[in-house]
Amino acid sequence: MLSLVTRAFPFLILLVVGAAFVQPAFFIDFKGSISPLLAVIMLCMGLTLTPYDFSLVLKKKRVIGLGVLLQFILMPLFAFFIAKALQLNADLFVGMVLLGSVAGGTASNVICFLAKGNVALSITMTAISTLLSVVFTPLLVQLLVGKVVDVPLLSMLLSMMKIVLLPVFIGLLINTFLSNVMNRVAQWLPLLSMLSIAFIIGIVVALNSNNIASMGVMVMLAVVLHNGLGLLSGYWGARLLGYEEAICRTIAIEVGMQNSGLAVALSMKFFNPITALPGAIFSVWHVLSGSLLASIWSNKT
Repeated sequence: MLSLVTRAFPFLILLVVGAAFVQPAFFIDFKGSISPLLAVIMLCMGLTLTPYDFSLVLKKKRVIGLGVLLQFILMPLFAFFIAKALQLNADLFVGMVLLGSVAGGTASNVICFLAKGNVALSITMTAISTLLSVVFTPLLVQLLVGKVVDVPLLSMLLSMMKIVLLPVFIGLLINTFLSNVMNRVAQWLPLLSMLSIAFIIGIVVALNSNNIASMGVMVMLAVVLHNGLGLLSGYWGARLLGYEEAICRTIAIEVGMQNSGLAVALSMKFFNPITALPGAIFSVWHVLSGSLLASIWSNKT
């Protein structure tokens, strides 16, 4: 089920994007649904977690610490300098930095499974980076773009708690105390998450349908560079420290794949639809690049 959903996801995204161009009014009507949809994605993530996942933090402190450092230091800086180098306008600049400052993406766990990485480590790293992002993301955005635009730091922090921390915690509690029920529906959670992500992308594309033609190429270039640098730094950072192949693959995927849905939701809530464009394009690209990388790695020992 996981493999099928992941392989079908890029085609689902392309279908939704095409529909958003043809019938933008339909998607625009759901503009207010972005934050609730993201909360659904975070709830699905929480429903896959157990206390055991967090116990791995104590067993693998160094490797998780490496992932956190790369996630919240290199990725925001990569986004900042790429946006500067490509001379993106203020809205896209904020969108890129916001994209670089969020946690690892929820799809990374599926990609890690397909790439023969360490899935338990991947789940733990995603969970830890998601929890840390509640504080780090608003602070990083304030630090890196506070001189470009006004960043509502406190409001952003409170929103992160409501749409990220609370749903993940509720999901964790449900999975812990109703594990028998969750075992029956667990296979459908990736599908629900990806449908929610696809619909969020459709809304953003519809809102930006007039701007994509003029801005899309530069944003696409920025996104490809950001994703590529994240994958490379994650893999080789772990490789240079002597970690085994499975862990190197896991860190590469965790660092390179961002929670672009969160970047989109925060952009729409606190800035504007143009700011959400990098996150929307990244949502498509990182699944394509991650699936390709997983295909290559799955054929290697």
